[in-house]
Amino acid sequence: MNRTLRPLLVLPALALAGAAALMWALAAGELPVSLADALAAAFGGGEGMKAQIVRELRLPRAVATFVCGGLLALAGALMQVLLRNPLADPYILGISGGAAVGALGAITAGAAAWVIDTAAFGGALAAMLLVFGLAHGDGSWTQTRLLLTGVIVAAGCGAATTLMLALAPDVRVQSMLFWLMGDASGAARPWPALVVLAAGLALLLPFARDLNVLARGELTARALGVRVAGLRRALYLLASLLTAAAVTLVGSVGFVGLIVPHLVRLALGNDQRLLLPAATLAGGILLTVADTAARTVIAPQQLPVGVLTALIGVPVFLFLLARHPR
Repeated sequence: MNRTLRPLLVLPALALAGAAALMWALAAGELPVSLADALAAAFGGGEGMKAQIVRELRLPRAVATFVCGGLLALAGALMQVLLRNPLADPYILGISGGAAVGALGAITAGAAAWVIDTAAFGGALAAMLLVFGLAHGDGSWTQTRLLLTGVIVAAGCGAATTLMLALAPDVRVQSMLFWLMGDASGAARPWPALVVLAAGLALLLPFARDLNVLARGELTARALGVRVAGLRRALYLLASLLTAAAVTLVGSVGFVGLIVPHLVRLALGNDQRLLLPAATLAGGILLTVADTAARTVIAPQQLPVGVLTALIGVPVFLFLLARHPR
């Protein structure tokens, strides 16, 4: 296929697939709704219980999962370029652990939903600031220092999470475990995260050419005039904020930011001008489909969406390792 025509075909195809995934999420459930009624309810039309369920429950949840998948995939694509490792994960800097500590602390205290969201975002930002502060070293961040510091902070957050689970009342444990495994059932306010996703993508696309150069190596990027230190610092910060927004919205969902950018890269190449928007759409599609399946497979019971993404991600990850043994 002509390389100039590929973006014109791939991105619209992913957009259509994303629309189809959202429509399935609106129509599917214990109470099925026709596609026409679901579409009418989503745009404010229709009356009755079905329209109310679509507008108040399914639409916010579908948007939340799509946005969360897009945030994680976009953050994963950035981390894989910045760390020059195609198997890097957006949770690698301990951000998910910080969000978990904040959210589980609020859940243990019996706080309201908006307080839990605020505590999760605050914990993610605190972990990010801690990692960057400790990794600063002699005045500059390096890949090795960031990775090691992120691993240590994540281990500390994991220990704090285990302690809270052990001390929490029995009535709180189930909701805490669901949050840790990824739970979109309480995501009633996805619109701020949607703004974060749109703004992040809009900020990144003008620097896609610089990312293409940076992917070839730091020395090459410097020789071609890219301000590597400032670019990497800004992109690390942006990737951390994207991950924090995703974790706050749906909880800890693994493998989306790991496998989606890598699979998109295998299919489309490493041109960031195409990879970034394509990975965002593909991540949203994957998580929306996984969440719809999670709430319909054994309805009326619901599975944590993180369980299904792990069931998908583990074999894909092993396949990628077997395909690239080095």
